[in-house]
Amino acid sequence: MSDRLPLPPRDAPYPAGATALLLVDMQRIWLEPGRNPRHPDWDAGHYFYREASTRAVPNQCLLVEAARANGVEVIHTIIRSMTRDGRDRSLDHKLTPIHVSPDDPLGRSVPELAPAADEILLPKTSSGVFNSTNIDYVLRNLGVTHLVVAGIMTDQCVDMAVRDAADRGFYVTCAGDACAATTPERHANALTAFGGYCWLSDTATIVDRFQAIGAAQ
Repeated sequence: MSDRLPLPPRDAPYPAGATALLLVDMQRIWLEPGRNPRHPDWDAGHYFYREASTRAVPNQCLLVEAARANGVEVIHTIIRSMTRDGRDRSLDHKLTPIHVSPDDPLGRSVPELAPAADEILLPKTSSGVFNSTNIDYVLRNLGVTHLVVAGIMTDQCVDMAVRDAADRGFYVTCAGDACAATTPERHANALTAFGGYCWLSDTATIVDRFQAIGAAQ
C-alpha cells in the first residue's frame, strides 16, 4: 500500500506565491477589426470581434485587476517574430502564413491589457507558448505551480497552452468565459476537448480565488 499523500484536485485553492495568470495573444492585430491580414473582410459585427470585445477582453481585465491586487503573477505571450522577415518562425506559421514583425505596433497588446511595469512578456513564433518560448523555465524560476490561462483563440493557442502546461506538471485553470474563437462551435468544442487537462472555470470564480490569496497574506 502506498504511503504517498493523495494529490490535490485540479480545483484546489490557489497557493500564494505559486499562482500565475497567462494571457494568450491579446494583440491589436487580432483584436482590432480590419487588422488581421488573414481576415481583412471581418468587420466589428463579426462573431469573433463581438465576443472578444463584449466578453473575453472585459473578463480578462477583471482577472488582471484581481491578479495584480492580490500578488498573482501576470504573464503575457504574443505572436511576434524575432526578425523583420519572419525567417525564425515555425514551419507552420510560415505555411499558414502568420507573421508579426518585431517593429509592428499592431503586434502589441491591446491597451486595456497592456503589460504593467515589470510584468513578463514572452513573444512566441509558434502556436504553443511552451514550444517557442522559455515559459517553462520562467514559471519554475518564479515558483509557479498553478497556471490560469485566458486568451485567443480558444481552439488554437489557448488549447496548446493548456495541454502543454498540464503535460509539464502544472495545475491548469482555463477561464472559459475569458477566451474566444472564430465561431461559437469552435469555442465550445475546444473547451470540451481540453477540459480534461484543466479545471474549466469562469472569471467570477477565479477572481474570488485570487482575492482569497490576498486575504490570506
